[in-house]
Amino acid sequence: MILYLMKIVCQNRKAYHDYHIEETYEAGIALVGTEVKSLRAGKANLQDSYVILKDAEVFLLNTHISPYSHGNIMNHEPLRTRKLLLNRKEIERMRGKMIVKGYTLIPLKIYFKGSFAKVEIGLAKGKAKYEKRESIKEREASARSTRQ
Repeated sequence: MILYLMKIVCQNRKAYHDYHIEETYEAGIALVGTEVKSLRAGKANLQDSYVILKDAEVFLLNTHISPYSHGNIMNHEPLRTRKLLLNRKEIERMRGKMIVKGYTLIPLKIYFKGSFAKVEIGLAKGKAKYEKRESIKEREASARSTRQ
């Protein structure tokens, strides 16, 4: 039995506020060397990032991974499109739910599992404004009850 330590690099906390997360998938990320070094330093941001399906491939867009501080002229572009590595069956299952039920794919967190960088993506449906208010009320009520 192999145990992997998970080091979380960054999380998209706003996604849980704005969306109902139905399913989550773990995907590998195709990265260049300086991106891995920046991720290990914790220099990434998932704010405003999203996932698209194009043909039979999945891509992560608008994720900011800062340039490596000790990089040279071969340093990476911070907002480049990155390919996600998923199983074909998982991709087809996501595609079906996105087309029929109107789901979207949202990156939830980037982490290291062992020595590999992974991203957790969620199959999500957007919340209406009144649902967001209800979730805030529930969170505040539970916080009040724990204080008393």
